[in-house]
Amino acid sequence: MRKHFVLDTNVLLHDAEALFAFGDNVVVIPIAVIEELDKFKAQNDELGRNAREVVRALDRLREHGSLGTGVPLPAGGGRLVVDVEPAPLAELGLSDGVPDHRILATAWKLKAQNRSVIFVSKDINLRIKSDALGIPTMNFEKERVNIERLYRGWRELTVSEEQFEQLANEGETELEAELWPNELALVRSALRPRQTLLARRARAAAGRLVRLAPLPENALALAPRNLEQRLALELLLDDAVPLVTLVGRAGTGKTLLALAAAHLKTVKHEVYEKILVSRPIMPLGRDLGYLPGSKDEKLEQWMKPIFDNLKFLLRERNRHSHDSGKKVQELLRSGLLELEALTYIRGRSIYRQYLIVDEAQNLTPHEVKTIISRVGEETKLVLTGDPYQIDNPYLDSSSNGLSYVVEAMKSQPVAGHMLLTRSERSPLAAIAAEIL
Repeated sequence: MRKHFVLDTNVLLHDAEALFAFGDNVVVIPIAVIEELDKFKAQNDELGRNAREVVRALDRLREHGSLGTGVPLPAGGGRLVVDVEPAPLAELGLSDGVPDHRILATAWKLKAQNRSVIFVSKDINLRIKSDALGIPTMNFEKERVNIERLYRGWRELTVSEEQFEQLANEGETELEAELWPNELALVRSALRPRQTLLARRARAAAGRLVRLAPLPENALALAPRNLEQRLALELLLDDAVPLVTLVGRAGTGKTLLALAAAHLKTVKHEVYEKILVSRPIMPLGRDLGYLPGSKDEKLEQWMKPIFDNLKFLLRERNRHSHDSGKKVQELLRSGLLELEALTYIRGRSIYRQYLIVDEAQNLTPHEVKTIISRVGEETKLVLTGDPYQIDNPYLDSSSNGLSYVVEAMKSQPVAGHMLLTRSERSPLAAIAAEIL
């Protein structure tokens, strides 16, 4: 028997393609969902865009029959129905005038008709109500990953003494194990476990290791403090890897490393024309409200963490210097550094720039796809974030865009990833990140 998936509004606002994600089953859209989509469709943001996409998709499906009686979906053999029949709110003890209750009552009505019903919502409270009414319920998890098994980007390898010597002396060696493209390795000798070398998978051969070259001497504004940071810099400085993802908890150096590599590649080596930094506007706690000034002046308040990291980088060599703030302002005035809100990324084609998107864990998979699709020739994109510090109410550590991209792109030669686990900000920050 076909299952009937009753979709909540927030599922469609989260992913406009959710209409087509349920195979050969029946997708039911309560009329209250259509009414809620109508309220969102005029918004000039991601929710508004998804609402418009869903409405357009429904309008195209209308050409194949009546939505009220059901129309075939284009792939998978499923059907879609817009349910317009009144639902028994009073019988369930649910208050009228609440769209969520009308949506839930539609699922209950279908269940009372002996249909195999599953209610799909990203609203936790509504899923609890659904379960209390005896209606099977689920979160929408089409693009969900197992965060506990998230790809690390590197591994430890133990090789024979002969292979170890070959890697040390010739810079390359054959390997039985196959690594992901751009995966890095800490290589140990089987006879001398304390002896280690850093290597990465050869670009064209999954079973071949290439020894890492030393970092440019005195070129970077900081030195890596642990193994993971050293490996992350290898990817950040490699122009042949246009997409790098850095995942780690607070204080592991994600943003600092990305900015250090961007500064070297843009300001010193002139490989890229400018550093473009962006981050989603997600307040911690209650928002302060509207900010005065121009777009750049408003954005400057949200970019304070970026300024803090840049000031740290530019004063690292001379701790008594107080002009690091002036150096940051000079980068802005010269056009070598640009700050941009993610709202304005759509529609842009970004060429020959070092693009850093900070706090990417607050983005949906579709939003990350939109950003990546803006990347033009000779541009490098770095996504940084902590999947355990999410401010977006509809995302969690497993469903956010950053985690999704890490798993989806690990098999692609154009992408590299590093999971950072050790906090280096301060002993206090490290303890707080660990136990609080």
